[in-house]
Amino acid sequence: MRCNRFLMLLLALPVLAAGAALFYSRPALGENAMHDIPMQITSAAFGNGNEIPTLYTGEGRDISPPLSWHGVPARAESLALIVDDPDAPDPAAPKMTWVHWVLYNIPASVTGFAEAIKALPAGTREGLNDWKRTGYGGPMPPIGRHCYFFKLYALDTELQIRGTATKAKLEKAMQGHIIAEAVLMGTYKAHTQE
Repeated sequence: MRCNRFLMLLLALPVLAAGAALFYSRPALGENAMHDIPMQITSAAFGNGNEIPTLYTGEGRDISPPLSWHGVPARAESLALIVDDPDAPDPAAPKMTWVHWVLYNIPASVTGFAEAIKALPAGTREGLNDWKRTGYGGPMPPIGRHCYFFKLYALDTELQIRGTATKAKLEKAMQGHIIAEAVLMGTYKAHTQE
């Protein structure tokens, strides 16, 4: 299952990042790179690699989960968040990545979002998800257990995206500007499949 490969990689990333920080100087992340903490994103609602509670899915209230992050580099000018599912439509034979949430120009001083956030921090921009609307759209996989990735990016600039942003436009605009990234992965299998 693809989730297991991703989970193993995600669990290893913080360890590898911490080890690398001990051996390599990274002045872009701070004056003393040996004391920098890698950027991390977490949720009080579910742990990395664990199941996303139904409340945050299409079978529940379809509200965004609480998110928090730390370790944002001091030189970050803005943050971006992409939530997607690379297992669509069937994790046994994925054909596409379904986009659930696209946010950018989040102020670098912001350290998270409350559950069911509606009023985004000043300056934050929203892009379209794959339902062709802005905002969060929770998991509702048609087949099998899917992996959902909450990907946070620290950027060295605020982005200017012409027209309506999408994940593809955001990723293109971020090229050459990402100074740190963090990933939280949750899983979900719809109860209607049981």
